[in-house]
Amino acid sequence: MSRPSEERNALKVESADQIQWHDERDVVVVGFGGSGVAAALEARYHRVSVLALDRFFGGGATARSGGVVYSGGGTEFQKAEGFDDTPEEMFNYLRQETGDAVKEETLKRFCDQSATNLRWLQSHNVEFSGQIPPVKTSYPSDKYYLYYSGNEAVGSYAKHAKPAPRGHRAKGPGLSGASLFAPLKASALARGVELQVQSDVRRLVCDESGSVLGVEVRRLMPGTKAARNHKRWSNLATAIHNYSPKLAFKVRGKVRALEESAGVVQYIRARKGVVLTAGGFIFNREMVKQYGPKYQEGLSLGTTGCDGSGIQMGMGADAAIDRMDKLSAWRFINPPLAWAQGIVVNDHGERYCNEEVYGAKLGYEMVEHHNGRATLILNKDLFKQAFNQVLPGKIWFFQTAPALMSMYLNCKKASSIAELAKKIKVPEGALAATIQSYTDAAKGLAEDELGKSSGFLAPLDQGPWYAMDISFNSSVFPCPMITLGGLKVNEETGQVLDQKGDGISGLYSAGRNAIGVASNLYVSGLSIADCIFSGRRAGSSVARVGEKLVNTAEQSASKEAVNEAG
Repeated sequence: MSRPSEERNALKVESADQIQWHDERDVVVVGFGGSGVAAALEARYHRVSVLALDRFFGGGATARSGGVVYSGGGTEFQKAEGFDDTPEEMFNYLRQETGDAVKEETLKRFCDQSATNLRWLQSHNVEFSGQIPPVKTSYPSDKYYLYYSGNEAVGSYAKHAKPAPRGHRAKGPGLSGASLFAPLKASALARGVELQVQSDVRRLVCDESGSVLGVEVRRLMPGTKAARNHKRWSNLATAIHNYSPKLAFKVRGKVRALEESAGVVQYIRARKGVVLTAGGFIFNREMVKQYGPKYQEGLSLGTTGCDGSGIQMGMGADAAIDRMDKLSAWRFINPPLAWAQGIVVNDHGERYCNEEVYGAKLGYEMVEHHNGRATLILNKDLFKQAFNQVLPGKIWFFQTAPALMSMYLNCKKASSIAELAKKIKVPEGALAATIQSYTDAAKGLAEDELGKSSGFLAPLDQGPWYAMDISFNSSVFPCPMITLGGLKVNEETGQVLDQKGDGISGLYSAGRNAIGVASNLYVSGLSIADCIFSGRRAGSSVARVGEKLVNTAEQSASKEAVNEAG
């Protein structure tokens, strides 16, 4: 296991009295995104002082996301749409996605508390609704806020769990992550959480026994030219990243240089403990190369703060890490719906994944088992349908733009299967057999070998044919990705575990900074839902240090939402 760079190794002192502390609180939260704000709110509910530190201005990847919370077990919005979901059915489905990332009893708690956690979000003024889109989509329009955000309705999953839509999208225009985070931030500040921005936490401060005492911070002082430039450069890097990742990388270098040259070193004491909620490591090229070398060519999804600093700080205090090789690549091919009615083949001209599945499942199969290669094949009828389905105004721009670019700039046309096979460099016989087998299933002559639903099948025997390279390294159709691994934690309290499996005194973690329910395979909304679940768990536990912590998270989450608002 690689150790963090020297700057992330914990500062060891004999005792807290050895440090000249610039400030102190009961709880210090490092990173103020989805899990950070949940931890801060929960800690304040227990009437302790909380200081949240953020390298930028808060929000993290949550505020930049689609604002989807994976919630079920009988939410009011599911019931309003006629779905009688239960925690048991939610568990039966999620077990297929989460694998052994967390213990069975932890996943059960997550499902049992799911509807309560959604009400908790509502109690902090996050709005949801229940309208369901008429067709499957990777992200619904502003008319719809409840949808099948994973593989729930796919046959191979549905035979193990009764399907129900569990993707609860926060109400708000466009990508509604900002609409989810803003009221949470406002609620936290109104309840006494203090937020210190442009404060880059560099390392933990520990005593000789390994107990965490506080943090070392490089802070850009408010009102200075350096702080203004830092804000401008960091905002620019975020704005241009999806369009020019290489340029954004250079801009981030300017951001780091400002922090190094103008940051004022401060030490902040945490009387009860520190909660690390600084996100994953997808923006740390060295860590991605080390732990997930197959994923180096994907498009990093998140924010500049997703640089692995929280994970490295934990490692610098002897914390254990796990599942660092678990990255999630998202190859969405719906919308347009007609794409999902085509077939995806590998270098051998063979299908390898049901094309109707959630994009992270297709991405997983593509990268992990087929060298990142994928070619989408349509015929003339499907190509025309796809074009009409992605015309501007029908779906989101971030869905329209890559689809149209692929159809215009990344497409090869052939009048025969032999010509098609030659153009995409696959064996002609294998491709012809694949297309024939798929067509037979679409015509009802046979069962689809990958279990694809009838509504997603379409005959492909009539050309001409169109092939688009949707491989992981496509420059025309970038493949977004996130990291899923992190610090190992006690699944009852969120306390970080050391190399021996013992809890590190004074250190907790949540969200993508830690191992959680989203640390295996991914479906939309699972990360934010885990941020709320694990953030509240950590916040409650650290606030109650010194008390008897028996079923802390369960007891806290079972209270009525009106009381949760504090």
